[in-house]
Amino acid sequence: MTQSMPGSTTPPGWYPDPSDPRLVRWWDGRAWTAHQAPAQFQAPAQFQAPGQFRSPVPVPRPELSPETPVYNPFIWAITLLPLVSVLLLLTWQPEFRMITTRQGATTMDPFSMYTPGYFLLMGSSFLFYGLTVFFAFLDRQRLLKSGVVRPFHWAWAFLSPVVYVIGRSVTVNKVAPKRGLWPVWATIAVFVISMVVTGIWMSNLFQSMYSQFGYSVST
Repeated sequence: MTQSMPGSTTPPGWYPDPSDPRLVRWWDGRAWTAHQAPAQFQAPAQFQAPGQFRSPVPVPRPELSPETPVYNPFIWAITLLPLVSVLLLLTWQPEFRMITTRQGATTMDPFSMYTPGYFLLMGSSFLFYGLTVFFAFLDRQRLLKSGVVRPFHWAWAFLSPVVYVIGRSVTVNKVAPKRGLWPVWATIAVFVISMVVTGIWMSNLFQSMYSQFGYSVST
């Protein structure tokens, strides 16, 4: 049942099913969807027909049908974007140069770390931050259309993509038991991979710094 009501400005939500008063049906903001739930889960006073008053009383989250997808490209993009940052880290190879100060002391040039790879890494971090928030917004919209009541809010992505992934996964798992947690496991895997790659990169960086500094001192 997807009959729309032209001119309606009613926000998405659960409302009495026009075809069966014993049920409530999900209104996506434009048309009725196929998602239904027993009306006894909520007090009748909380409902009005689309186009009228909607109570702000929190609505229990009914379970999704097994056929309803709980993953989409946006949540996977949020989960895997940190791997791109790790790959970009490998492009940053500082060239440590030694300089002699006016007092005759030899020290490392602090500007030698600012290579093109450094600016690429810094610029991409701001880009990925914005993309994470944008993808979180799109992911939440997709969950609303799938019938998830009060999905985890996308604004939590401003705090951290990890916070959004965990909150989103827990919320989805409540309405889709035994599903929805794969992004959390993927986030853990991405974290472990990032730590290993970063550790190897840091080790090589310090070895390069030590060898160049030691060579300059000996000469």
